[in-house]
Amino acid sequence: MEKLDLKKARKALFSAPLDRFVLIEAPPVVCLMADGHGDPNAVPEYKLAVESLYSTAYAIKFMCKAGGRDFVVSPLEGLWSAPDPESFTARRKDEWAWTMMIMVPDYVDEATFQEARARSQRKLGQLSATLRLETLDEGLCLQALHVGRYDDEGPLLARLHNEIMPEGGYGFAGRHHEVYLSDPRKTPAEKLRTVIRQPVRKT
Repeated sequence: MEKLDLKKARKALFSAPLDRFVLIEAPPVVCLMADGHGDPNAVPEYKLAVESLYSTAYAIKFMCKAGGRDFVVSPLEGLWSAPDPESFTARRKDEWAWTMMIMVPDYVDEATFQEARARSQRKLGQLSATLRLETLDEGLCLQALHVGRYDDEGPLLARLHNEIMPEGGYGFAGRHHEVYLSDPRKTPAEKLRTVIRQPVRKT
């Protein structure tokens, strides 16, 4: 059985030049999503959201595999927003609203999600109340790769917000997006690889 790996099938969404922003056209993608607010290192709903996503993603994988279509569970991603964009460069995490996500194959439908959600509920006992299946359509984006600690993203984001976007005539067209290519449980902080993506529009 051939195993679908979305990181390879949609390579442009999971790779970018180091510390250099390039334009991409992001296609619509189907994702498991769960929302919350506040410092992800401190608020309990963040841990619950991530556990809910992974448990449900693996339940979907096993259900699809039983039906003859296997896939690799994709990396964790996050959409981040705040009333003031400088909250990100200054790392004022208590101001952040977030939607954590895991991309799934386009053939995963609502019925499959609901069954997987029920299985995860039985396994974990509690799931994020915001857990859902949704299509994300970002379109035109600026994207770069950051290597290092998450808290060291500030200078790269400041350059994006204060130089690259104004000089290119771009405005914000969506939430700050991060794709976590590395497992922080197994990777030294200074070697973490994160794709930074910002949906944009011409002003």
